Amino acid sequence: MIGSGPAGVGAAEEFRKQQADVPVRILTADCDEPYERPPLSKEFLRGETDEVSMRPSSWFAERDLELITDAPVTEIDTDARTVTAGGRRQEYRHLILASGASPRPLPVPGGGRALQLRSLQDAQRLRASSQGAQSAVVIGAGFIGCEAAASLARNGLAVTLVAPDAVPQEKRLGTEAGRRLVTLIEQTGARFSGGVRVREIRPGAVVLDDGATVEADLILAATGVEPNSAAAEAAGVPVDQSRIVVDAGMMTRTPGVSAAGDVALAFNTTAGRSLAVEHWQDAAEQGAIAGARAAGDQQSWSDVPGFWTTIGDTTLKYHAWGDGYERSRLIAHGDGFTVWYESGGVAVAVLTCNADDDYELGEGLIRAGAAAPVL
Repeated sequence: MIGSGPAGVGAAEEFRKQQADVPVRILTADCDEPYERPPLSKEFLRGETDEVSMRPSSWFAERDLELITDAPVTEIDTDARTVTAGGRRQEYRHLILASGASPRPLPVPGGGRALQLRSLQDAQRLRASSQGAQSAVVIGAGFIGCEAAASLARNGLAVTLVAPDAVPQEKRLGTEAGRRLVTLIEQTGARFSGGVRVREIRPGAVVLDDGATVEADLILAATGVEPNSAAAEAAGVPVDQSRIVVDAGMMTRTPGVSAAGDVALAFNTTAGRSLAVEHWQDAAEQGAIAGARAAGDQQSWSDVPGFWTTIGDTTLKYHAWGDGYERSRLIAHGDGFTVWYESGGVAVAVLTCNADDDYELGEGLIRAGAAAPVL
């Protein structure tokens, strides 16, 4: 397995369940042993926990899984069935590419001054920087940006979250849902500034394209990620949209090679089409399928993608195929809301806040290709 995130570890775990004696090796460019990413923008950033390990070291030893950290892959030879990582050439019978994604650089003058948040080392730098800061600018209002802005604000920093859309994730979630996100962000004490782009980052300041300059002791760029597919593409493994193309069993068209997680463009049998997803639980599920297939078990990916996010004290839950919708409808209720998304008269996504029944209902409706409720 190349990659120690949920897809790589999930693949190793599932393979080992079915194949007790075959050597299994996990190679990762990360310097740290496998860890959970979701807490990095929340509990870890707020200093509420230091424990983010995905599995204790003993877990790998007990299952005879060899974990090699600080070993970036430099070459894949699919003819010889070898991988060169960390300066060492290694043979494989089956290769599972679970190399994830890396933060997209901020393409503006001074963009390199901004901190990023993807790895545990990134999170450690960000937390350390926040402890001596009074103010912060977070660039990008995806869920990581929203979570981090809320966490920094709760730690007492004066936080400004800037994004090009008028409201967070307007294209993905719609205007009404975006307004609800603004409310949740501002309830944590952060300020949202939408409809602006970053022109330049200077020492201690962010210059916006509307002419405003926002001073900040800390600047975080949460502007998306790029799949780590370059080594696979160089080896001739088919790639589309910068992702490795796989079938519902996570198999590529290259013999002996699978892919799973953020780096994969995988066929979903229920949707009837290939999907790109960047959710923790879906990566774990795809990894388990890849590991099972490598062991000879004929599993396939069929579940509706989904994830949870927490902004301040509020948790949002989302199920979606992730490739767009025609219309959305927000229904407010009590202390929460539900947004139904439809295309062709059937539900293709649901976003909920304090509405677990709708979240579960939505998954079933999306899977069945049924219409969203009228009420």
